[in-house]
Amino acid sequence: QVLFVESGGGSVQVGGSLRLSCSASIVVFRSFRVGWYRQAPGKQRELVASISPSGATKFADSVQGRFALSRDSTNSTLFLLMNNLKPEDTAVYYCNTDSGGYAWGQGTLVTVSA
Repeated sequence: QVLFVESGGGSVQVGGSLRLSCSASIVVFRSFRVGWYRQAPGKQRELVASISPSGATKFADSVQGRFALSRDSTNSTLFLLMNNLKPEDTAVYYCNTDSGGYAWGQGTLVTVSA
C-alpha cells in the first residue's frame, strides 16, 4: 500500500512563501507522475502541480510562475515551493499520483491571510 505523508503547511500573509514536503516510496516517484493537489473549503480537489519520473513538470494556470517542484537527492521526497501566496491558495494540500489512484494522506493545511 502506498503511503503519502504531507507536511510543511502553515499560516502566512499574502505574498509569503512556504515549502511543502511529500514523502513516499522511491518506487512511486520512479514509476508514476506524482502531483500536488489542493482542496479549498467547499470546493473539489484539484491538481495544481505534477512531476514525471524523468522530471518533467506541469502546473495549473492558477499557480504557474509562483509554484515550483523539486525532489531530494534520494527521490523519496517531493517539495512544492510556493511563492507569492494569495488568499485563494488557502486549502489542504495533498500529494498522490496524477490519477489520484492511491489512498489519500491527511494533507497539510495552508492558510493565506491578507
